[in-house]
Amino acid sequence: MQLIASWSGGKDCCLACYKAVLAGHQIVSLLNLVSKEHDRCCFHGIDKELIRLQSDLIGIPVFQKPMSDDMKQYESEFKSAVREIQKSHKVDGIIFGDIYLDEHKAWTEQICRELDMIAFQPLWNMAPEDVFTDFINAGFNAIIVSCKADIMQKRFAGMSINVNLLRELKENNICPCGENGEFHTLVTDGPMFHEPVVITRAEPILKQGFWTHWSLNISEWENAPNKYLNMARHRQK
Repeated sequence: MQLIASWSGGKDCCLACYKAVLAGHQIVSLLNLVSKEHDRCCFHGIDKELIRLQSDLIGIPVFQKPMSDDMKQYESEFKSAVREIQKSHKVDGIIFGDIYLDEHKAWTEQICRELDMIAFQPLWNMAPEDVFTDFINAGFNAIIVSCKADIMQKRFAGMSINVNLLRELKENNICPCGENGEFHTLVTDGPMFHEPVVITRAEPILKQGFWTHWSLNISEWENAPNKYLNMARHRQK
């Protein structure tokens, strides 16, 4: 099948996409939704230029759709973005990285029915710890880019996804995949990447929003041999 990957830049969508590739499917595009107000990836808060770099290093084009912050418009804007991709590609389905939230799975299936597509869910009903270890064992690397301040301390922002982190999350009764929004990640390397993303300057900042969270402000990054400087630090809200 020819598939679109719903793409946040984080570990779950990346692992789901990778499993689809291993199953023999063709990924025609990554679909990344960007906040019009903040010029960053919706929900994860990742700079859109970092998502573009991921796309370049993976070798799959990304379609970035500016989205309003009005959640009532989210569904129609998501479907509009998919239809834009359909203008240049035959698309059989959309890959999602959901694990156990029934409400969101039902939403993805509804959206795909309306688009006459298949909702492809490679991680569904896996144990979160198994998703975490599958990600590591496949050779991927990622860091935490945001985490809820009421359950995770400042030091977690920027931590690598590894067995030590898994142990600490379990000790604190935090879902290893952050499925309920406890934390979000950025994938920096792995078997899909031609080269790694190297974060060269970042600092945690306490932010208010739907909830108070520690956000990793990534201001510079690079990949060999080209260096990408994040100019967003000059235009941050």
